[in-house]
Amino acid sequence: MTPEILLAADRKSAEVTDWAARVGWVVGLLLFVALVYWLMREGWKWRGTLQGDLPELPTAPSVPGAARLTMTGRYHGSTTAGQWLDRIVAHGLGTRSRVELTLTDAGLDVVRPGASDFFIPVGALREAVLGKGIAGKVLTEGGLLVVTWEHGGRLIDSGFRSDHAAEHGAWVDAINSMINKSETEGAR
Repeated sequence: MTPEILLAADRKSAEVTDWAARVGWVVGLLLFVALVYWLMREGWKWRGTLQGDLPELPTAPSVPGAARLTMTGRYHGSTTAGQWLDRIVAHGLGTRSRVELTLTDAGLDVVRPGASDFFIPVGALREAVLGKGIAGKVLTEGGLLVVTWEHGGRLIDSGFRSDHAAEHGAWVDAINSMINKSETEGAR
């Protein structure tokens, strides 16, 4: 054989893309992502079922009184008090949302557009502190207003972040003074 024929015999065309294999991988990956999402959703629903013993959330009284403080910001969720990663999802407490807080002599009114509103009576308030994290949200030190309250025999921490973080200190002072006033009146 001549060298020209040998050279022509060694030449090959480029590999053709195997579209069936690529489509198979993409479909497989999409099914895996859907499975992970479904498992996360089922875990969220299971957590809500475990917390089913939590009673319905109180609603604001018809005449709550004059507003002592108001704030707009974000509601970042509620957890079991002292366990900042144990999210409470029952009754919509796990749903992050915008929030409008109003502190009155009757308690703390939590209005959440797009999520269920609730009210924390002054007798249920236990403490307000500046924190840095709650259930998947970590901020700088003092970047989160954490209100501890009791509901259904359970202590709950709820995390709020104001649109103006400088307001947090006034909220901590006002809520804690209300708690102290309520305790001294109850001791009489």
